[in-house]
Amino acid sequence: MSYAIIGFGTIGKALAKAFARKGIDVSVATTRDPETFTAAAAAIGPTVLPKTLADALKADIIFLAVRFEQHREVAKALPGWQGKTIVDVTNAYGVSSEDLGGQPSAKVVAEAFAGARLVKGFNHLVAAVIERDPAVQGGRRVVFLASDDDAAAEEIGALAENL
Repeated sequence: MSYAIIGFGTIGKALAKAFARKGIDVSVATTRDPETFTAAAAAIGPTVLPKTLADALKADIIFLAVRFEQHREVAKALPGWQGKTIVDVTNAYGVSSEDLGGQPSAKVVAEAFAGARLVKGFNHLVAAVIERDPAVQGGRRVVFLASDDDAAAEEIGALAENL
């Protein structure tokens, strides 16, 4: 299984730290040239691999960690999303119900990534919580997941447990 994080802001970096903590390879990408964030990726660890957006989208499981308003641009990067699992980490802060067509934001994202299996998750935790090791002082994290695809939710739940 291969993993990518699209977006390398505070949430993207926090997710990358969670992967690095477990020694799991994860590609990271933005719409910028990977050379612009290579040093930041290297500072997290050797398993965090800066890639172009096109290369990162080859991953099986893709964490969408961009601003909600940017999800459609990312969705246009591939002609089809079959065989991909998208973990929607976005939040539609400041987006009106009218702009969402009266639908939940996850449904809007799912429509943009037609053909992908979509799991909404990790978006209720702030970056500072995601990046900290949950095992410190015997703690645990709760990651809420929602999906119309039970198998995808189970797969991402197992990954969340591992992270």
